[in-house]
Amino acid sequence: MSKHQSCSPVAFGSASGIPPGERRGGVQSAARPPVQGEIGFVGLGHMGTAMAANLTAAGRRVIAYVRRPDQIGKLAAPGLRPTTDIVDLLDCEVVINMLPDDAAVREIVFGRKDLGLDGLAAGMMPGAIHLSMSTISTATASLVASEHARNGQGYVAAPVFGNPDAARARQLFIVAAGVPADVERCQPIFDILGQRTFVIGADPGDANLVKLLGNMMSATALEMLAEVVAVVRKRGLDPLPFIDVMTSTLFGGRVHKIYGDKIARQTYTPGFVLPLVLKDVRLALAEAENAGVPMPSVGVVRDRLITGIARGYAELDWTALGLIAAEEAGLYAVPSVADN
Repeated sequence: MSKHQSCSPVAFGSASGIPPGERRGGVQSAARPPVQGEIGFVGLGHMGTAMAANLTAAGRRVIAYVRRPDQIGKLAAPGLRPTTDIVDLLDCEVVINMLPDDAAVREIVFGRKDLGLDGLAAGMMPGAIHLSMSTISTATASLVASEHARNGQGYVAAPVFGNPDAARARQLFIVAAGVPADVERCQPIFDILGQRTFVIGADPGDANLVKLLGNMMSATALEMLAEVVAVVRKRGLDPLPFIDVMTSTLFGGRVHKIYGDKIARQTYTPGFVLPLVLKDVRLALAEAENAGVPMPSVGVVRDRLITGIARGYAELDWTALGLIAAEEAGLYAVPSVADN
């Protein structure tokens, strides 16, 4: 077991009915060595670019798929080979995706005949692994896992907690689920990209559920930080000492410390932009509804995000919840897009 891997996996996967060593659909997964060959990578945004760069810096060869030729120049790094042809990824032992939503992941897996785009499921080698590090719904994770199993391929869900800065610093927290042998083969990749891996179980959808609920909890925490900072500011006080007191006593977690400081300083530099936060909050609410669990506080956060996007803040970080709260309080804060 890797030193970065959680020693106490959460037994979420026990509810899936998938015994260890067996893929969904009944295809057996024999033990194989860790992935050593070329790694395919799809989704080269802020997070994906940082992650691909770390893989190449660790000596791994990465083939990076981009849609447009003008994106190739942005991917210059030793060991990284950009391509506009997804067929170049099909001989890789593992293909990673870091895409923004369900639709993008489904398109990469199933292809688009109208665009002449081949899908990974139809083209990857038997025994190859699709490693999805995107934040998507549990339904899409199950659909994609089933399709790969039908084609004799592995599928591991491994969404991450962390922003682009954490990705560059290899400080991501990775939540992984899939057939145990496939997860183990991917562990060297996790060790390069993150500081710790939590193995949840055999059902890939469980990893996505954990990620969605985690993002929902963070967004709710940011909304509360935004509201209390607005109170402090409207009373004419400096919010920074208030945040210092709170994060040094009762609220010492990463979310409160990192984002409380940014909200107090009115820093909204794009990282996790509002439309992507809204996507995750909506997916989390849908999961809760499917489970018959009301989440009234999260509905408030959803509406705040919609308000921010309607006001033209779609390109700002989710710390812009602080800007929205300030405006609602009559403070008419001026958004900053640069760190102080």
